[in-house]
Amino acid sequence: MEDLFTLGARSLAPLADRMRPRSLDEFIGQAQIVGPGRLLRRAIEADRLTSSIFWGPPGCGKTTLASVIAETTRAAFVQLNAVTSGVADVREVLKDAEQRLKLYAQSTYLLLDECHRWSKAQSDSILPAIERGVIRFIGSTTENPMIAMTPAIVSRCRLFRFERLGEEEVLLAMRRALADRERGYGAQDVRADEDALRHIARVANGDARSALNALELAVLTTPMEADGSTHITLAVAEESIQRPVTQMDESLFYDMLSAFCKSLRGSDSDAALAWFARMALAGVDPRIVVRRIIVHASEDVGMANPAAMQQAVAAMQALELIGMPEARLSIAQAIIAVCESPKSNAVCTAAEAAFADAERGGCAGVPVHLRDTHYKGAEKLGFGEGYKYPHDYPGHYVEQTYAPEEARDLPYYTPSEQGFEREIRRLRAQRGRIDPPEAR
Repeated sequence: MEDLFTLGARSLAPLADRMRPRSLDEFIGQAQIVGPGRLLRRAIEADRLTSSIFWGPPGCGKTTLASVIAETTRAAFVQLNAVTSGVADVREVLKDAEQRLKLYAQSTYLLLDECHRWSKAQSDSILPAIERGVIRFIGSTTENPMIAMTPAIVSRCRLFRFERLGEEEVLLAMRRALADRERGYGAQDVRADEDALRHIARVANGDARSALNALELAVLTTPMEADGSTHITLAVAEESIQRPVTQMDESLFYDMLSAFCKSLRGSDSDAALAWFARMALAGVDPRIVVRRIIVHASEDVGMANPAAMQQAVAAMQALELIGMPEARLSIAQAIIAVCESPKSNAVCTAAEAAFADAERGGCAGVPVHLRDTHYKGAEKLGFGEGYKYPHDYPGHYVEQTYAPEEARDLPYYTPSEQGFEREIRRLRAQRGRIDPPEAR
């Protein structure tokens, strides 16, 4: 039962906390997992939810859904935060949970916010309780649990991936707050322009908590008009919410880097520039980005456009000489050069084949006609005998054996028909080297 002190504390709570949905019908978003007939919704409604991990970006409803479960379940509900809770706190929770189970046949939910922050020892301390059904564990995290959490606890939980809220869903949360007379501003005369609400929703980038905080700040800091109303304009909204800084965790970093590399390979300059800009603003070391550009200049362009490598290396030199943010222009130029170049993976394929051949081992020695002859006495050993100097022949080319005797996978390099490699095929044909048609 709530007393005057509880009601007073709740009235002073932030708007985002006051407007937290109390039932599945009020819950906004995540229809893919809590929509009608979905597994998670059925489990919550039947009060049969097993140990789970809720994973997704900030402000998308992870903790909110846990609070809905707390409101609807007949089980006990305990909440801890991984940042402030240790093994001793967990042992106390497990002790109480075991007593409830024995005395009253009542299960216990343990909600752990920021669960990725737990150490292996802390995670291992609850494994037996999860396996025996003493507790139903609910972990909430913004980081990929497959990377950030111990495999032992992940394997015992069902993963539910929460997606970032859409703009319309964030707008719905704000409109509910404006209309709600009990928890929001429905009892006040607050008028918010449509463009103001949409600006907040757009900048909040799927984070309902951030949007509600901005709306609350706008209402509390805007002077009332003569008629007692509060008018939230676009100018007020722009002052009330800051453009968020991308929270770059390990999982998001590798996902963005993967998307960037695939955009280079896929010849999409706009997408590659978009990922570069987002990584740069999130604080990713630009040298990591440029190293990938250099790699892809060989891996995905190669001899189809040799100038792409020059652009990539020049971007690295510009970064070292002038630094950021000026070097972002040089990096952008290299990104565009790699994206817009004709593509060929012939260099990559050739290098991989050569190294695979060499790793098999064995070396029969260097053919006699290719051996070093710069030192005195080499000729007496017969080294260099039979070597044909290419510049003495027409076209500065002559047929002779250069490869190791044990090389088994020749040819390694087969030029494609893309860009400059088409010219390479023509030159090789003039020397009598006919390359097979490019595989399609």
